[in-house]
Amino acid sequence: MNRDDQDTGAQRPRSAAGQRSAERPHGRTERPRGRGEDYLPIAEHGLIGDLRTAALVGTDGRVDWFCAPRFDSPSVFASLLDVRRGGFWEIAPVYEVVDRNQFYFPDTNILITRMFTVDGIVEIQDFMPILRENDAEHQQRLVRRVVNIRGRIPMSTRIAPRMNYARDGHRSERIPEGVRFTSDALAVSVRASVGLELDDTDAYGEFVLAEGETALFVLETSAGAAGPGGSGGPAGSAAGSMGSMGSAGTVGAAAAEELFMATVAFWRRWLSRSTYTGRWREMVHRSALTLKLLTHEPSGAVIAAPTLGLPEQLGGVRNWDYRYVWIRDAAFSLYALLRLGFTQEAQSFMDWLTERLRDATDGEAGPLRVMYSIDGHPHLPEEVLGHLEGYRGSYPVRTGNDASGQRQLDLYGELIDSIYLFDKYGAGISHESWTDLCAVLDWLLEHWNTVDESIWETRSGQQHHTYSRLMCWVAVERMIRMARRRGLPGDLGRWISVRDRIYHEIMARGWNDEERTFVQRLSAEDGQQPADILDASLLLMPMVKFVSPVDPRFRSTVEAIRRRLVVDSLVFRYDPEQAPDGLDGTEGTFSICSFWWVEALVRTGDVEAARLSLEKMFTYSNHLGLYAEQIGLTGEHLGNYPQAFTHLALISSAINLDRAMG
Repeated sequence: MNRDDQDTGAQRPRSAAGQRSAERPHGRTERPRGRGEDYLPIAEHGLIGDLRTAALVGTDGRVDWFCAPRFDSPSVFASLLDVRRGGFWEIAPVYEVVDRNQFYFPDTNILITRMFTVDGIVEIQDFMPILRENDAEHQQRLVRRVVNIRGRIPMSTRIAPRMNYARDGHRSERIPEGVRFTSDALAVSVRASVGLELDDTDAYGEFVLAEGETALFVLETSAGAAGPGGSGGPAGSAAGSMGSMGSAGTVGAAAAEELFMATVAFWRRWLSRSTYTGRWREMVHRSALTLKLLTHEPSGAVIAAPTLGLPEQLGGVRNWDYRYVWIRDAAFSLYALLRLGFTQEAQSFMDWLTERLRDATDGEAGPLRVMYSIDGHPHLPEEVLGHLEGYRGSYPVRTGNDASGQRQLDLYGELIDSIYLFDKYGAGISHESWTDLCAVLDWLLEHWNTVDESIWETRSGQQHHTYSRLMCWVAVERMIRMARRRGLPGDLGRWISVRDRIYHEIMARGWNDEERTFVQRLSAEDGQQPADILDASLLLMPMVKFVSPVDPRFRSTVEAIRRRLVVDSLVFRYDPEQAPDGLDGTEGTFSICSFWWVEALVRTGDVEAARLSLEKMFTYSNHLGLYAEQIGLTGEHLGNYPQAFTHLALISSAINLDRAMG
């Protein structure tokens, strides 16, 4: 937006990976959790990735989520969505863990999970190697290095892939120094410095580490039995690509160290380009590193989150697939990256976006879609994975997203506002891009006053949303600014006339004079009071320069939101009882709205309250500084995780509060 031109106990064997029950009916993977839990809390996971895909690693040493070779590919491990059927990769001490913690190697996305037992301390270092930017020879690997810090510790591992969201079977076989699992579409090879045994569809191993010793595991993916080269392809590609990790008998401790240090250097080199020097460097930089992890480097696309199906209410039906490019979210991300000085990422996304503008076609939903696949495909039909129970029984589990076919008029404002910022602070847009934008604007000038689903993607039918009108105003106003600043051609007379019509409509039909607040939906006609439904998205009004932050109308809107949508520093997006959204159940507070609340307080001059709210929001992050989409009223993380939208809002609110504080 244009805001500024664990339990303790005596030593006893737990149900370790190599000691699991042999009873596995219908291909189910028996997988007991420590501490009596079937599922870890969502927040008890860290994220690693290689700018092509990502994995979630629990504080118990399990890879609970991993799709390959891309973010939106089918899963290899998905026990996050079904603890028995989904598949996992566990590494853990054989004896009970009495405490554990997890942290990132400083200024990187290398994750370290530390476990304490009565016999000593062990660390698991998880990372996906990245050697250099835009590496045409990038090799996708997931490296797990187990390091004994103190004592003598028996360890176990179980590798239980379940290909294609646990729908495809696979063949298991030995390879030099490890095992390979091959399905029709994908081959997953794991080489290790310790012995691995095959057990039906899984592999497992037990080993003992003395103080200072290390065990190494390296997972690689390649085409499966139906992939290039037929049945012989996977073996050849795996053997050749794994050779860099050392010859037989070594599984390259030295090579693994080189990969570790090269990945450290990559992340630190990237982060050094940040221009942020404010008070909350650690949180801002962790958010920047997270946004980078959610970037698909080959295409420049920025996904909304790396997961699907994580519930907005435990046991509820609000479970969506977020592994796609939301135009709105990515546009906000572009703003955040530009504010931090990451112009290369902004340029890459602009290149991706330019292709979408060029491919824009008129249709019922408009020339642009709400979301696209990483490759830019607009059709993402929903499919229910009926065989998966969902996170803690939160069913259904969906892939795809039917919201891709909705009309959401607000996205044009968010998109054009970010392009305006890129044109002003980045390399600037081309003649072709300007021509494409003008064509998109022509459509918007004809359709701005129609109904839509708007930012929250409700499924209760289209409405005249105030926020959508606001962002239509932004779209037209920013086009006017760009044309005037650079002398670009455009029908300024028409543009100005429509801009002013939108402004007057919001003021006349989006303002409830009795309650003294802007509201979610416009009234049917001028002079009629609109329904008294609050919406936290209207906190953005001064940030997009629609109203002054000290305008009495905005100040009274802030007070109304404070009374009815704010709980401590947490903010609900709206009240579903007042404005039914077509879905059963409830939801938590929206983290992005909580950071918008901070910015609104800054804008209205309540800097101390803004600082307190920001600091409180930091306490709602998980142990790594990551946020899911929502925070429940008991503090649990809900929804897909981690969410780009939330982290970019954190960056924006911290930057603006820093400036206000001097």
